[in-house]
Amino acid sequence: MTGRLEGKVALVTGGCSGIGLGTVELFVAEGAKVLAADVQDSKGAALELRFPHAVRYAHCDVTAEDDIAGACALASEAFGGLDILFNNAGHAGLSGGLETLTVEGWDQTFALGMKHARPLMLARGGGSIINTASVAGLQAGWGPIAYSAAKAAVIHLSRCAAAELSPHRIRVNAICPGLIATSIFGTALGMPREGADQMAALVAQNAHVAQPVPKPGLPEDIARAALYLASDDSLFVTGTYLLVDGGITVGGRHAWDPTAGSPFAQIFGMTTEDLQARTQG
Repeated sequence: MTGRLEGKVALVTGGCSGIGLGTVELFVAEGAKVLAADVQDSKGAALELRFPHAVRYAHCDVTAEDDIAGACALASEAFGGLDILFNNAGHAGLSGGLETLTVEGWDQTFALGMKHARPLMLARGGGSIINTASVAGLQAGWGPIAYSAAKAAVIHLSRCAAAELSPHRIRVNAICPGLIATSIFGTALGMPREGADQMAALVAQNAHVAQPVPKPGLPEDIARAALYLASDDSLFVTGTYLLVDGGITVGGRHAWDPTAGSPFAQIFGMTTEDLQARTQG
């Protein structure tokens, strides 16, 4: 039995750690050849040694267009083309609110690269582009303002690109992760890589208390969603987003935790029991 990505070539940005690494591992297991693009050169070299016939590494800063173009070119050179692009690598973005915004920070937050994959996918007769958005692009309060606005833009960009590229059999979709145990939380706080990795472990231990699904969100949870969108299982899916958040956006804590109490009771300054008694009496 062949894998779901047998004969496919994929480019995964941020492919040396977190969600990107989980995706590289799963894509290889499913038969793909993968170009892992990242800025962590030692980890990239280790990946090539681990998967000598299936993975190539490219140093790639996703805020630099030349790096993105080079990574796409290397995927084509090494494996003969490109079928899948997972725009996964992210930047925590400019922190703070409106008063702290700068043009440089805004531009860095918005960096995205799809155009260099397009001609390679055209040559293959189609393909799948997957963009990492976030629950922050759907609801306020899950990230800094520039980051949140950028992730909302990723969702709509995916729709617009899906429409434009549909005549060429190129599908474009987004994934909206919730609290996933990766180093992005630590890097957003300015931590060095080692500290950021420790922060990821802390998120894994504690994030599940903030959501209905009683397990931590892990990189493989997003990798499985990416596999679905990359494979032929989703041939009839384009221009949408897949929410993978453990239910964190279903509503306030009271929606799924019976011990949280009713927000109506809090508004009217009474206990949940008092409110129930009044509404029932």
